[in-house]
Amino acid sequence: MDKVVLITGASSGLGLATALHLSQLGYEVFGTSRNPKNYLKELPFELLQLEITDMNSITDCVASILEKCNRLDVLINNAGVGITGPMEEIKANAVLANFATNCFGPLQMIQEVLPQMRKQGAGFIINITSIAGVMGLPFRGIYSASKNAFSIMTESIRMEVKPFGIKVCTLAPGDYATDIVSRRYHAPMIESSPYIKVYQASLDMMDSHVDKGNSPQEIADAIASILTESNPKVHYQFGPFVQKLSKGLKSILPSRIFEKLILNHYKL
Repeated sequence: MDKVVLITGASSGLGLATALHLSQLGYEVFGTSRNPKNYLKELPFELLQLEITDMNSITDCVASILEKCNRLDVLINNAGVGITGPMEEIKANAVLANFATNCFGPLQMIQEVLPQMRKQGAGFIINITSIAGVMGLPFRGIYSASKNAFSIMTESIRMEVKPFGIKVCTLAPGDYATDIVSRRYHAPMIESSPYIKVYQASLDMMDSHVDKGNSPQEIADAIASILTESNPKVHYQFGPFVQKLSKGLKSILPSRIFEKLILNHYKL
């Protein structure tokens, strides 16, 4: 029987590219979307309804797959959302909402699939994080924090479930040409804000990096390759060379020197 794969957030971007690619390779793919009816185009995989911040929705989604296939071999935790804004001005409810989507919900998804994978004696979980989660970035602090938190959780989960034959890793993409900009939460611009000019300039820079990003097919190819590995690494990074280099630079440079590079990059 073909391996059964669940990909959250598969109606667009990296998730859609991965779902299409794995379907072509012969995997039995199930994708998710908050509103599957909005995507009436014919797809080679089934698109299930899922609200990643709703535990009942998570339970129903996984149960529907197990009812149809009686197994679940791969979970790709891809659903996520961006958030930008000055740390001083982002409201607490927006912070909680971002962590609910990027961290808490995906953790609950893992908790829901683990009993089945443990029963099978095998499984593979790939958590999509972000290169931005390696460091604090101006006006992206909450996004970086939620992705970093999920990355650290992955390290713990990986060790805990290894005795059960379950493999876990993260994949941290850089900027790719997707529609993430249209779905990103932006802290409202406050006319009297001392950050307004530099915040807008930073937003324009972020958006241009996405627009000029490589094809999401690179991530789809990378995931397909990772799934064939018997002993996957803990963390994988894919994206522009400069973005991948940033993690290494942070680990070897004095913190003030690395901070200066970031400040110069953002023209702060």
